[in-house]
Amino acid sequence: MTQNTGQEPSEGWREEYRGMKVLGKYQSELIENGPKSLAQSWMMQAMYNDWKKKKGIVDPEPPDCQSSMKEWEQSIKKYQTPGGIDGKGD
Repeated sequence: MTQNTGQEPSEGWREEYRGMKVLGKYQSELIENGPKSLAQSWMMQAMYNDWKKKKGIVDPEPPDCQSSMKEWEQSIKKYQTPGGIDGKGD
């Protein structure tokens, strides 16, 4: 599911969520038995996200890993040999 960040219990959220709102038969069975298919895991994730929203838990922003072509070209210059690729020094 998600990584335990110390803010929420790894499996205790299920019991807490069950007490937060009235669940239908399908949701109750998922909470009790866990998902058995991809679609059920999506439903579990939606319930988990709803629980986090109700608790006020906010995931941290992912790091910005973008770079430009210019930055990439500058970073590979240290690996290039003088004289170009074919060694003729175009």
